[in-house]
Amino acid sequence: MILKKCIYQFRISLREITPKIWRRIQVPTNYNFWDLHVAIQDSMGWLDYHLHQFSIRRPHAHKTTEIGIPDEEGYFDDIEILPGWEVDISTYFTDLGVSANYKYDFGDGWEHDILLEGLLIKEKYTKYPRCVGGEKRCPPEDCGGISGYFDFLEAVLNPMHEEHRRMLEWYGSKYDPDDFDPKKVRFDNPKKRWKIAFLDNQ
Repeated sequence: MILKKCIYQFRISLREITPKIWRRIQVPTNYNFWDLHVAIQDSMGWLDYHLHQFSIRRPHAHKTTEIGIPDEEGYFDDIEILPGWEVDISTYFTDLGVSANYKYDFGDGWEHDILLEGLLIKEKYTKYPRCVGGEKRCPPEDCGGISGYFDFLEAVLNPMHEEHRRMLEWYGSKYDPDDFDPKKVRFDNPKKRWKIAFLDNQ
């Protein structure tokens, strides 16, 4: 009953990039892992083009649990992946300081640290989820991971770089790595996103 009146506050940090690219989001405590995935995507600025997976350990458990989209193709025969839409985040995020790894796009290999840093009372007349903090724009989709991102950044920020024009054309617009405003984040309905991903394409 208490959880229904509360929201979780998470800090999401993209690994291996400095200055740090991070977000602080607040989500309902009744979210499942699919809902959290959608909120992370929207707050970071990813476009949800690729597979994702959470790795988290249940309190007092020795084994890490993998949660995301089950592997129906059999690429990961030795790993059981639980469907995120069937697992409540409150089952694993049971105390402040609990952390998880969130991987997005297994090709580019973007890994994020997810930290539960707050359990707060819902504010009246406030819509959740919401983004309340963060810095830096996330890398472009399909830029080639960490090394590809730094190559991209070097080119787009230097008008004299031989790849400057081609990279801008590939991206489709100007790219400012410092351009992020929490107030501009818009969150999609996770149930609608699930329907589009798993029902509309059948």
